[in-house]
Amino acid sequence: MNKIPEVNYLNADRGIKSWLFTLDHKRIGLLYLFSIMAAFLLGGVFAILIRLELLGPGKDIMEARTYNQIFTLHGAVMIFLFIIPSIPASLGNFILPQMIGAKDVAFPRLNLLSWWIYMFGAIFAVISMSAGSVDTGWTFYTPYSTTTSTSVVAMTLGIFILGFSSIFTGLNFIVTIHKMRAPGQTWFRLPLFVWGLYATAIIQVLATPVLGITVLLLILERVAGIGIFDPAMGGDPVLFQHFFWFYSHPAVYIMILPGMGIISELISTFSQKKIFGYKAIAFSSLAIAFISFLVWGHHMFVSGQSQLASAIFSFLTFLVGIPSGIKIFNWLATLYKGKIRFDTPMLYAFSFLFLFTIGGLTGMFLGTLATDVHLHDTYFVVAHFHFVMVGGTVMAFFGGLHYWWPKFWGRMYNEIWAKISIAFTFVGFNITFLSQFLLGAKGMPRRYYSYLEQFQSLHGFSSFGSWIMAVGFIIMAIYLIYAVFKGPPAGDNPWGALTFEWRTTSPPPKENFKETPTLTHGPYDYDKIIPKRTI
Repeated sequence: MNKIPEVNYLNADRGIKSWLFTLDHKRIGLLYLFSIMAAFLLGGVFAILIRLELLGPGKDIMEARTYNQIFTLHGAVMIFLFIIPSIPASLGNFILPQMIGAKDVAFPRLNLLSWWIYMFGAIFAVISMSAGSVDTGWTFYTPYSTTTSTSVVAMTLGIFILGFSSIFTGLNFIVTIHKMRAPGQTWFRLPLFVWGLYATAIIQVLATPVLGITVLLLILERVAGIGIFDPAMGGDPVLFQHFFWFYSHPAVYIMILPGMGIISELISTFSQKKIFGYKAIAFSSLAIAFISFLVWGHHMFVSGQSQLASAIFSFLTFLVGIPSGIKIFNWLATLYKGKIRFDTPMLYAFSFLFLFTIGGLTGMFLGTLATDVHLHDTYFVVAHFHFVMVGGTVMAFFGGLHYWWPKFWGRMYNEIWAKISIAFTFVGFNITFLSQFLLGAKGMPRRYYSYLEQFQSLHGFSSFGSWIMAVGFIIMAIYLIYAVFKGPPAGDNPWGALTFEWRTTSPPPKENFKETPTLTHGPYDYDKIIPKRTI
């Protein structure tokens, strides 16, 4: 078994200052990881508080106004501080240059600046939300957001600042992928995780400025009273929804596309089989990125838009399911007759396939005009959103985290505890959100502080599931942190994978490779090469 190398990026330079001002993409990726996991913890605490309050109708642990503030904090923290940057900024930053055989990203200083901007924007936004009691929800819909006395201006300014971090990261990744690939690594020899990051970077660069302009207009509306969203001055409050969702629906794919890339890596590696339909999966990522800009109106079927516009948006919503379905069926074809190993990352991949498929299929209900009228703004939407974002993005993120954890630290976590953790998480998640589908179908509106007695049993069941899920995440935090200090050495390639990052040491040296590697085979050529596992 390989020993942990004495000189690597972890101990090349010591001290907090060397981390805070590092230009090493691996350390920056870990800084992002620590930051977003702190956001995940914070957002998770808010989620538990929400479920505690909803155990029974009426007041349980907080007043109605406090409840509105808590679910705003939960949504904003989880969306803007955790899910959007989770995979690209943390795992992407760490793995992307290694996957293409590069020493670093194209612009290391811009990369560090992106993290500093993220931290400044995150701290500014959380303080603004907490101290200013923002209660608008994470969507900041007008006219309420333009008339409430809470600190909407400071909060949206924090979101505006965060947008620059996302744009800079996207620009950095696009240039890195175009210009820094190792000799022999053509576009169709790129790992599919890189294709996912590339499609995501395009959305980050093109869509994020729209959000920036939208929140800037909201700030101007409140500060200067320009009237763009005020009907009394000739404005239109629904216009805000058009602007907001033109960004926020592509943002869903900022969250999910790199997760889909991770699933491609996991399924191929743990079935030791050549990925089925490589080009179809790669191009489907670009297709999803393109179509994602055309479907924002399906959030607004009951907003008064024209019937023709609603019909077009409904058609486009069904259309975006085609490239997503291509990925699902190609992954299943890859698994067929594969030598499947049920290691923890693969269990997360299976969880993704099950949960994301449910999320995608229930999205068809919401994309259908007739059923959306009944289900709009009910708990059915909450359940669908969480099956896509948590069942999809978060499961993929934790699958990737477990997959590359030995690469980060050179040490292996405890597989038994990891499987116990995912069992708690998977069971708890389904208990929590399957019951919310039933709540929504029965007409329970989302974001309500209180509810009718007839909904209490389902709400209690959902809250019970959230506690089980929380136990799973706590177990995960314990064994992963323990592994950093006490885990057994993992060796350079514990999974027997073929992509570039497993051809260097674990942890990698400061510039990833002792010499520039040359690609002599594809990332999924398991039919030609049998890699040797080091664990």
